[in-house]
Amino acid sequence: MRCREGVGGAVLERLERELMLLSRHQVMARRERDSQRLDRSAYLLLSRIDAQGPMSIGQLAEAFGLDTSTVNRQTAALLRCGLAERVADPEGGMARKLRITDEGGRRLAADREVNCSCLARVVADWSPEELRELEDVLVRLNRSAEALEGRHWPRAEDDAGQAR
Repeated sequence: MRCREGVGGAVLERLERELMLLSRHQVMARRERDSQRLDRSAYLLLSRIDAQGPMSIGQLAEAFGLDTSTVNRQTAALLRCGLAERVADPEGGMARKLRITDEGGRRLAADREVNCSCLARVVADWSPEELRELEDVLVRLNRSAEALEGRHWPRAEDDAGQAR
């Protein structure tokens, strides 16, 4: 089955294949992890809370476009493992929010370090210009997807007024 007919169709098919392979490589790298590595859902949830601050289950469900029951199960696992804790809404709202614990922050930072180390090996022979170009294109791709979904992922550079 073809993605789309015409000149762009072949390019879209190759792009889709490369994105699928990139996803596969990330999954394979996570399989080769030790027992201390976070699973994918924990990594994503903790990353979002880290980027945005304490969030309710409803806010997380909206941010990821998931059912609240799914997010409830995933956050229950974070709570059981001591990676997150329930806190009163810092802004005075009624809903309890989830905040990363010190252990959750330590594990998230350790996973990020492993991910960056693996990525550094992959792009070891790339120039700084090539790395910057890849970053720019991936940011643009992700921002376009976020715009279509209506779900923005907060970025530190947005807060600093340096968004590209």
